[in-house]
Amino acid sequence: MTRQKIQIKKIENTTARQVTFSKRRKGLLKKAQELSTLCDAELALIVFSTTGKLFEYSSTSVKQVIERHDLHLQNHDRLESPPSLELQLETGKVASLRKEIAQRTRELRQIRGEELQELSLEELKQLEKLVEGSLNHVVKTKDEKFVNEIGALKRKGAQLMEENQKLNQQVRISNSSTERQLLEQAGQPSESITNTSSSADHPQDYDCSAISLKLGLHLP
Repeated sequence: MTRQKIQIKKIENTTARQVTFSKRRKGLLKKAQELSTLCDAELALIVFSTTGKLFEYSSTSVKQVIERHDLHLQNHDRLESPPSLELQLETGKVASLRKEIAQRTRELRQIRGEELQELSLEELKQLEKLVEGSLNHVVKTKDEKFVNEIGALKRKGAQLMEENQKLNQQVRISNSSTERQLLEQAGQPSESITNTSSSADHPQDYDCSAISLKLGLHLP
């Protein structure tokens, strides 16, 4: 005798419906527990009877499973929703900047003499004019820097010469003062001191006078 297939529809008899609910509920909860254990699945089962009685089962926590379910729906909706206008504008701007960077990089390589095979004859002529103009600008800037450096060196040389003259003058004044003090200490007359001081501008005359004075000789 084969089992008859029960037609899936609402059981009209209240008693039979409650008995069927009790049997099926226990089997459902058992299958949920087996599924969680065998497959390591996180699940929650909530059942309300016609009388309003609650039956539930959860592998972890019903609240935790429900929160995870809501979070998954939010992420899914966010991914499925079309991008905002602001995001679209930002994406377009980034794409434009990337395109411009690629173009400038290619132009720089071509100026360096790379990737020239893909250029046409007209583009090569334009590139040649660009390189010539850049080279002329570089040469002009270099010449200007040379002129500026030469001028600075000349000014520095003139300043050093002026300082040298000042130092020589200070040395002559210092020597003259020292010689005057030495003659005064030696007891020479003021006329000799004056002659000695005036001879500072004539080193040869000064040398002879100084030697004669020290030796006590008369000059011719």
